[in-house]
Amino acid sequence: MIKILHLSDIHMGSGFSHGRINPATGLNTRLEDFVQTLSLCIDRALTDPVDLVIFGGDAFPDATPPPYIQEAFASQFRRLVDANIPTVLLVGNHDQHSQGLGGASLNIYRTLGVPGFVVGDTLTTHHIQTRNGKVQVITLPWLTRSTLMTRQETEGLSLSEVNELLTQRLQVVIEGEIRRLDPDAPTVLLAHLMADNATLGAERLLAVGKGFTLPLSLLTRPCFDYVALGHVHKHQNLNKLNNPPVIYPGSIERVDFSEEKEDKGYVMIELERGNTTWEFCPLPVRSFRTIEVDISKAEDPQGAILKAIAKYDIQDAVVRLIYKLRSEQLDVIENAALHTALQSAHTYTIQPELLSQLARPRVPELSASNSIDPMEALKTYLNNREDLKEIAATMLEAAEKLLSDDVEIWLEAATSD
Repeated sequence: MIKILHLSDIHMGSGFSHGRINPATGLNTRLEDFVQTLSLCIDRALTDPVDLVIFGGDAFPDATPPPYIQEAFASQFRRLVDANIPTVLLVGNHDQHSQGLGGASLNIYRTLGVPGFVVGDTLTTHHIQTRNGKVQVITLPWLTRSTLMTRQETEGLSLSEVNELLTQRLQVVIEGEIRRLDPDAPTVLLAHLMADNATLGAERLLAVGKGFTLPLSLLTRPCFDYVALGHVHKHQNLNKLNNPPVIYPGSIERVDFSEEKEDKGYVMIELERGNTTWEFCPLPVRSFRTIEVDISKAEDPQGAILKAIAKYDIQDAVVRLIYKLRSEQLDVIENAALHTALQSAHTYTIQPELLSQLARPRVPELSASNSIDPMEALKTYLNNREDLKEIAATMLEAAEKLLSDDVEIWLEAATSD
């Protein structure tokens, strides 16, 4: 049995807007969060210990991260080198040059000849000798249309036709790799791609370059004992039959609020030819919390917001407070009190949203098709306006006086508009 740790989509260096500068280190606290989370993954690889680590791509937000972020990433993976644990680093879409070629952020490990490190920037098979036996790893990096086809070949084709042709081309290449496999050795397909039945997350907004969607049938081949995927940030198993398991471990940290409710973690695998088991291992990552409240009809708008905040445990969380209000309520909100209520959060944002008075739904009883007495029309209108309650009686009294002065025709014209 060969033990493997599968992680993906680290995106180290992203999400800085949700952090703050740590005065003791001079670093953004979200970078420190990402380093700590990656450290927990490496800790597990060392203490278990595993025979192989496979990374499914997207090490950084882009192909040319600042040196101090590269160093933070390398310092953790260096621990695997020191422990003689082989590691495969797959090139994802964020690891590629803007032209969609190579893996600028990861190729340095191959250039330097880091012992035991394999960089998967081409579709090929790597034969890796671990402490408990040989493993065959087919690397399938992020592919774009230009990788497999020329512009002339796609000219005049619809997107679905291009996608079908690309899938056919890729299938031929994969078949070539499969024919060269040792049938007795366990095989892992390590791929950074979008499968056709995957549930998407933040990667929709983070995507760099245009890829294409691959059918699950291309991945569920009997020659594969485990299919390790990267790119989709939400952990999921695409093949419930587990023959083979087709697993997205998801990202190891929350990139933004679109991942607020997702568990983050990595996957531990016990690989054996024809008999592979796996387990998702959640990581204790920083909480994201959205507090949303509509105070447009509240008698005590300030109190309604503070009550909504008090419902949640926001200690050390990344928080966004969204409250909806009417323009005339702006002056009654004390921002200092909101800042005080949110001070236990790691970081927070306050986002007031004005409700458009033009978008106020019409009162059905006052539609042009209904015939209604002018005073009844005014009463109905006032009953649907919470903000006019205090002056409703005065308005009704004034209306009665106007009617008694024989201006009923004028009022009918005014209220029928």
